Amino acid sequence: MKRHQQLTIPTILLLSVLGSRLHAQTRTVTGTVTADGKPLSGVTVSEEGSEEAAVTGASGTYQISVQSERPVLLFRHPNFGERREEIGSQTVFDLSLDEKVSEIKEVVLNAGYYEVKAKESTGSISKVTAKDIENQPVTNVLSAIQGRMAGVNITQNSGVPGGGYDVQIRGRNSLRTQTNSNMDGNMPLYVVDGVVMGGETPSQYSVSILPLRGINPLNAIHPDDIESIEILKDADATAIYGSRGANGVVLVTTKRIGHSPLRLSLGTMFSVSQVASGMKMLGTGDYLAMRRQAYANDGISVFPATAYDINGKWDQTRYTDWQKELTGHTATASDHQLSLSGGRQNTQFLVSFNHRDQTTVFGKDFRYKTNSAMSKFTHRSDDSRFTLAFTNLFSGSSNNLVSEDMTARALSLVPDAPALYLPDGSLNWENNTFTNPVAIHNSTYSNDDIQMVNSLNLSYRVLKDMQVRLNTGLTYRTFEEWSLRPNTIFNPSFVTGQSSLYSSVSTSTGRYLSLLLEPQVQWDRSFGNHAVELLLGASYQGNTNQQGSMRGSGFESNALLQNIAAAQTKTVNDQMTTEYRYAAAFSRINYRYAGRYILNLTGRRDGSSRFGPSNRFAAFGAVGAAWIFSKEKWLEGLTFLSFGKLRASYGSAGSDNIGDYQYLDTYTVSNLIYNGITGMLPSRLFNPDYSWEKTVKSEVALELGFLKDRLNLTASWYRNRSSNQLVGYQLPAITGFSSVQANLDATVENSGIELEISAAPVQTGTLKWNTAFNISLPRSRLVSFPGLEGSTYASSFVVGEPTNIIKLYQLEGLDPQTGIYRFTDFNGDGRISADDRQVIARLGAEYFGGWQNSLQRGNWNLSFLLQFVKQQALNYNASMPLPGGMFGQPVEVLDVWSPANPSGTYMPYSTGASSVHSTVHSNFRSSTASVSDASFVRLKNVQISYSPRLSNTFIRNMSIYVQGQNLWKYTKYFGVDPEFAVTGYLPPLRSIAMGATFNF
Repeated sequence: MKRHQQLTIPTILLLSVLGSRLHAQTRTVTGTVTADGKPLSGVTVSEEGSEEAAVTGASGTYQISVQSERPVLLFRHPNFGERREEIGSQTVFDLSLDEKVSEIKEVVLNAGYYEVKAKESTGSISKVTAKDIENQPVTNVLSAIQGRMAGVNITQNSGVPGGGYDVQIRGRNSLRTQTNSNMDGNMPLYVVDGVVMGGETPSQYSVSILPLRGINPLNAIHPDDIESIEILKDADATAIYGSRGANGVVLVTTKRIGHSPLRLSLGTMFSVSQVASGMKMLGTGDYLAMRRQAYANDGISVFPATAYDINGKWDQTRYTDWQKELTGHTATASDHQLSLSGGRQNTQFLVSFNHRDQTTVFGKDFRYKTNSAMSKFTHRSDDSRFTLAFTNLFSGSSNNLVSEDMTARALSLVPDAPALYLPDGSLNWENNTFTNPVAIHNSTYSNDDIQMVNSLNLSYRVLKDMQVRLNTGLTYRTFEEWSLRPNTIFNPSFVTGQSSLYSSVSTSTGRYLSLLLEPQVQWDRSFGNHAVELLLGASYQGNTNQQGSMRGSGFESNALLQNIAAAQTKTVNDQMTTEYRYAAAFSRINYRYAGRYILNLTGRRDGSSRFGPSNRFAAFGAVGAAWIFSKEKWLEGLTFLSFGKLRASYGSAGSDNIGDYQYLDTYTVSNLIYNGITGMLPSRLFNPDYSWEKTVKSEVALELGFLKDRLNLTASWYRNRSSNQLVGYQLPAITGFSSVQANLDATVENSGIELEISAAPVQTGTLKWNTAFNISLPRSRLVSFPGLEGSTYASSFVVGEPTNIIKLYQLEGLDPQTGIYRFTDFNGDGRISADDRQVIARLGAEYFGGWQNSLQRGNWNLSFLLQFVKQQALNYNASMPLPGGMFGQPVEVLDVWSPANPSGTYMPYSTGASSVHSTVHSNFRSSTASVSDASFVRLKNVQISYSPRLSNTFIRNMSIYVQGQNLWKYTKYFGVDPEFAVTGYLPPLRSIAMGATFNF
C-alpha cells in the first residue's frame, strides 16, 4: 500500500504539471475567410485532432480556441476543397479560399438524414449554393435554379407573381394529373431544414389568373435566406424517404450561423420587369382587309349590324397594340433585407428580415407583397457533446391581382377597337357596342398566406462513436382567398351593371397544422481500412387540414362585398377537416474499405392513413455502391486523372401523394332541400385494396476529375419504373359512378442520360474563369396498361409511347380547288370524326440543360447562365380563332390560300357563317398543325458586381450589382412563349435589377 502511494503521488504531480502546461498553451485564434474578395459564410473551422469547431457567418469571421503549441487548422466549405493550414503562434489568421481550385471530392452533400462527401456518395444528388441564387430578382428560388441541374426540369407556370411551378425530377412517374384526378401525382417532396413541407396550396378561385390553381410552398422562403438546395434523384438518395421519395426530394438548407462578433448586414434591390415575349398581330389595314374578304367568301355583301369593326360604327383608322395596352405595363419591385448575427464561442444567433413589394404588368394597383423573418439559435456544450439548433421561419404574403389573366384577351381584341376610357376617365362602352376589357380590373382575386415553420434539432454524443438526435418540426399555415365580382365589371347600360344586386363574392379559408418527430441514433466506427456508419431512426408526422368556402350574391352596396352576411343569397359549401397520420422506421448502413470501396444500404418501413386498411404499410429500400478507382495503385501513373469513381444504385421508393380519404365512401352535401331536410350525395366508392404507387429506380454513373480537379465530369444513366398506378378505374354507368379510384397494373418508365461538366479553365492572379455545363436526355414510355383500349384513357395514352402525348388529326394540306383543309380519314368511313385522331404527337422536352459561367477580374465579377430546351409543344394554331372572324389575328394568317397563292398555309377567310368552315377550323386546331417545334435558348441570368476594397471605414465590405433575368431568347416557336404549363397565361417576365449589399 505504501509503495503504491509513493508511485501515485509523483504521477499526480506530473499530470498536474502537464495539465497546467496544456492550459497555458490554450489560446484564441480569430480571422476572416473570403472567396472572390467577399466574406464567405458556412466555412467550418476546426483544429486537427480536436472536436473544437467554429462556423463563419455572413461576415466571414471565425473565433476558435486551440490547444496545440503549433496547431493545424482545417477549413471546410461545401464549394471548396479542404484547406489544412499550420498557423504556428499566430492569433489572427485570414484565409482566401479563391486561391485554390474547388475540389469536387471535398464537397459535402446534404442527403436529408445525413451528410456525405461528394467523393463518397453512392447516390445522385445535385446541389446549387447561395452563390448561384443570391440577389436574383425572383420571388421563388425555383426560378433561380432553372437550367442549373441535370435531370431537373422546372417550368414557371406564369409570369404572375405568387403562383406555382411544374417541377419534374427525372420525368413524370404517375399517370395522375390535375386534369384526370384533381391532384398532380408527380410533385416532389419539399424538406426545409429537416421539416417536411406540404405540397402546393390548392386554391379554389384563382384558376383564371394562376394556372392550375397552385401556390408553391417555397414562395414563403426568401431566396437570400437559403444556403443551398440539394435535389435527391436516384434510389440510393431517395429510398430513405420511403413512400414520399418517388418523385425526388428537394432539400432546402437555410443560412448557417458562424462564430463572430455582432454583425449587421443590409441589402437592397430595385427591379423593373416587362413581358419578355409576345406575338406580332395584324395592323388595322390588314385586319380590315381580312374581314372584308371573309364576308365576300361567305357571300355576304351587307355587313351585319354587330360587325362594328367594319360596318362604320368604330373608327377604322384607329390602331391599338392591345398586348402593350393590357399586359405591356412596367412592373416594379423593391426588395430589402436586414440581418443581425453574433454570439460567443458556444452560442450563436442569426435574425433576418426581408420585405418585397412587386407590382404587375396589368396596370392599376395590383401587387404582391411578402414579409419574411428568420431566426436561428445554436448552442454547444463546453465538452461539445450536446448541441441544439432552433430555426424559425415566418412569412406573410398578400397577393392582390386582377381576377383574370389579360394575355389571351390582348390577343383576341381587334386592332380598331375603341379607346378604353372616355375623356372624363370613365370606362368607354362605345354606345353599347364594345365590351371594355379593363372593366375586369374591378374584379379582383386576392389571397393572404401566412406560414410558420419551426425546427428544433437536439444532438447528444453518448459515446465517442455514438450520437443520439431528435429532429422536430412544427408547421402552421393559414390561407384565405377572395374573389370579388362587383356589378361594375358589366356595362352600366344593361341591368347586370346597374345594381350591386348583381355583384357576387366567393371566399375560402384553409388552416394547416403539421407536427413532425424524428428520433435517430447514429454510430460511426473506423478500424484499420474499415469504416462503418449506422443510422437508425423513426418518423412520425401528423397533419390536420381545415377547409371551408362560401359564396354570396346580391348586395345592397359593393362596400359590403367582403361581408357575406350582407348577401341576399348565401351558399355555404362543405366545411371539412381532414387528418393525415404517417409513421415510419428507417435505417442506413454505410461501409467503406480503404477509402475506395463503398457500400450503402438504406431501408424504410412506412405506414400511411391514406391507404386502405389491408394495405396501410409498405417497405422500401435501396442499395448503392461506389468504387473510387483513382485510388488504385495501378492508376498512380495517370497524373492527369485526379479523381475517378464508378457508382451504381438500385431500389424502390413510393408515393402517398394522393389526398386523404380517397379509399373511403364519401359524401357531399346536396344543394337541394326536400321537406326542409338537406340531403347527402355519394361522391366516392369504398376500395379497401387501395394501395401504394411504387417506383423502382436504377442508375449507373461515372465521375471523373482531371488536372487536379480543374476539369470534372459526371455521366449518368438512369431508369425509373413506376407501377401499381392509382387512377380512376372505369365502372358501368349502372353503378352510379363513372369510375372508382383503384390500382391498375400499368407501368410507366422514365429513363435517360445526364451529363455534367465543370471546369476552371483560367485561374491566374488577375483573372479567374469557372464554367459548368449540364444536359439531360430524358425518355418516357408507357410500358403496359391492361385494358387500355376499352377504357376512357384510350384517348390519352398509348402503350409504348410517352405519357404526355396527344392524338391529332393528320392535316394533308389544302384542297387545290377550294382551299379547304383536308384531313386523313384513317377509318375510311367517308367522314372526319374523333376516331380519325390517330397521329401521335410527343410533347415535352427531348433534351434540356444549361451553361453557366463566372469570370472575376480584380474587384469585378461577371456571371451568366444560358438555359436551353429542345421540345415540341402546342402552338398558337391550337387556340387560334377562325381567321376572318371578329378577332385579332397574328400576321401569319396573311399567308392565306387563294388561286394566286396555292401554297398558302391557311384556308380562305370566313366569318363563321358557314358551318363547314367552322367545323374544318375546329379540326385544324386539333390537327398536326397545332404542334410544332418549341425549342428555345434563353439568357436566363446575367450579373455584374463590383466589390470595392474598403479600409478605415465602419463598412467592412460591400457589393454593388446589376442583375438581368430572362434578357434574351432565341426560338422559332409560333406563340407567345415556348415555356408554359397552360396556354393563355402571362409568360415569364424580363427583369433588370440594381442593388447593393453592405456588411458592418
